[in-house]
Amino acid sequence: MSQRARGPGPAGGGGGTEAAAMAGAADAVFPLAARRALASLTKEASRRQLQQQRRAEQGRQCRPRRSRRTVTVDSSRAKTSAEALRICIQQLKWKEFPAGRHLFCDVYWHGVSFHDGEVSCSSQVNKYPGMMEMTRKVNFSRAVRTMQELFSEEYKFYPRSWILPEEYQNFVDEVRLSKENDSSWKPTFIVKPDGGSQGDGIYLIKDSSDIRMLANLHSKPSVVQEYISKPFLIDRLKFDIRLYVLLKSIDPLEIYIAKDGLSRFCTEPYQEPNSKNFHRVFMHLTNYSLNVHSGNFVHSDNVNTGSKRTFSSILAKLSLRGYDVKKIWSDIITLVIRAIIALIPELKVYHQIYIPPGKPGPTCFQILGFDILLMKNMKPVLLEVNANPSMRIEHEQEISPGVFEYVPSPVDEEIKVAIIRDTLRLVDPTFKKNNYYQSHSTEYSAENDRDDITEAEAQGKAESSSGTEQNWPPLCLKQVFPKYSRQFSYLLIVERIALLFMRFLGIKGTMKLGATGFRTFIRTCKLSNSNLPMASVDILYIDIARRWNVIRGDRGESGMCLQAFMEAIFHMAQRRYKTPPLREQVEALVNFCEYQLEALDEKHFLYNRATSDQKSSLTMYHPETPRSGAVSNVHLLNRMSTSNRLPTSPLPASVDKQHVKSMNRRVTACSPAASINPNGWCNLGCRFCRNNHQSCSVIGQNDVRSQRVKLTQILHPFATWYFM
Repeated sequence: MSQRARGPGPAGGGGGTEAAAMAGAADAVFPLAARRALASLTKEASRRQLQQQRRAEQGRQCRPRRSRRTVTVDSSRAKTSAEALRICIQQLKWKEFPAGRHLFCDVYWHGVSFHDGEVSCSSQVNKYPGMMEMTRKVNFSRAVRTMQELFSEEYKFYPRSWILPEEYQNFVDEVRLSKENDSSWKPTFIVKPDGGSQGDGIYLIKDSSDIRMLANLHSKPSVVQEYISKPFLIDRLKFDIRLYVLLKSIDPLEIYIAKDGLSRFCTEPYQEPNSKNFHRVFMHLTNYSLNVHSGNFVHSDNVNTGSKRTFSSILAKLSLRGYDVKKIWSDIITLVIRAIIALIPELKVYHQIYIPPGKPGPTCFQILGFDILLMKNMKPVLLEVNANPSMRIEHEQEISPGVFEYVPSPVDEEIKVAIIRDTLRLVDPTFKKNNYYQSHSTEYSAENDRDDITEAEAQGKAESSSGTEQNWPPLCLKQVFPKYSRQFSYLLIVERIALLFMRFLGIKGTMKLGATGFRTFIRTCKLSNSNLPMASVDILYIDIARRWNVIRGDRGESGMCLQAFMEAIFHMAQRRYKTPPLREQVEALVNFCEYQLEALDEKHFLYNRATSDQKSSLTMYHPETPRSGAVSNVHLLNRMSTSNRLPTSPLPASVDKQHVKSMNRRVTACSPAASINPNGWCNLGCRFCRNNHQSCSVIGQNDVRSQRVKLTQILHPFATWYFM
């Protein structure tokens, strides 16, 4: 009998095992009639559960698939990338408009800059405003030099550079001093015109008095760099690496690197530069547009041979020779992230000018070309960054004397089509962004470079966004930021300076800070004191702004550009904090400015909140209503009695949690042991002096007490809001 009573019915439901256990336990407790009733109930529950599962499965199978709308792409301004883009659009089964479209499209593919044509506010465009200006050789060198002043070791990957003509005398003096200190040093320098491309106007010099450089000194700006005279060679030929980088977003920063690139070879065996071979560009310059005209240039259908090969084929050779390929990739990833971090501050200023925050505007992304050279010790060196890398997948071939035609290039097509296609997959406008891309952040090491989770997630999202049934290969783009953001967050100090600059710009549409805005910045951040009176502030502004306007050629314009503002910040940091290095001085000043601004924001927030609470409390009593006054004032009396005592556990629901989090971030960034509670802060060290005392000589007050007062103002607004 007991065996028959245990029968749970059909197996397979999650509740069958539990019912069997219940029935077995009932054998020793209930009489036979009760056990039979329990068994029948258990069997009926299992049967209903199976029916529900079958209905749900049938509903999923019969539910019609939601059809995805077709993504439209305007390729009328794609220029040299038009053919590769057309192939990608066909593969994704999107719709191309090569002649433009009267209605707005989802994606606009521009060939040169953000301003190539009109773009819809809800569309995406493959260019950032200001990127073309920032990757010019002079502006990029300035951006990297600013980072080198703060982080000299981290930015050694960029050769020592001088900007001509304004730094010509510095160039002469530094070269002379270096030769005096080391008589064996015999440098070579390479001169690159600011607006040059495809190797145009580049030449080598041995001495600062070279007549060619002097002849062009005042005609057009240029950059002179130390020439890398000992590069790594393959088959006795010099080569460089063209890597493609997708800047998917600048706020938040999101960077992808292509897993493969191009290796471009010179066409003459390399020799260290001397007076006899300076003019041999096919030996020293790796530009494809130059070497393609050499008689030794080899067009190959094989990615492992020829004058243009895949970077993966080079890495395979290096691996066979015993080189650490993972270390090379780690150094290249580090180089790329640091270079983009140097560009971001001014890019954000451009972005705010052309796409103001809070207003509708297009979403931007951009493919950049990084030209990298490997030295003999396998350390990568950044030559330049290209805002418009060539995406052409064919090359010119002379079929008869003077007659040329374009023929497909298998190497270019293999690399460039995959990059454009996967870029479109990642920015697909019909696909909702997954929080994974925004929040994923892990530690990075060359020895343990695990791509499996990130690659699988990114590939899955991109495949679902493409709207096709085709099985796509894995993404050729690897996310490196924010994935490895923890190692590089300390480099964002210049971006924080740019945010201060943008806050006080004042006039919309301008990229220069006026005298009034600079004085407001000084007053608001309380930077004026006995060591820096306002008269000195005015002199500092006039001196730095005027000099930078001359350097940039803006003689008729007034105002302080971002680079000039950074110089002023550096000057005030050195004047306020006497202990070097410059990086710590600047960080202390920026921390102080952010502290003052957040305190001001908190004051306004608390005042507005207290004012609104007082108004709402006054409107709670309505004598004209038919209800009695006692009933009308119940909520008011309850709220007032509650406000007379501080809560002892979590923050009340009415508190702005983001506001409290900002206070917590500001303090715990410098005091990791600090914790927040309803009575204030515990285990709090000084934010500015970086010591373990409770008082701070910088802000002149007890930091623990000030934070406790601020938190009390949030929790107890009616008692303390007026103390600010």
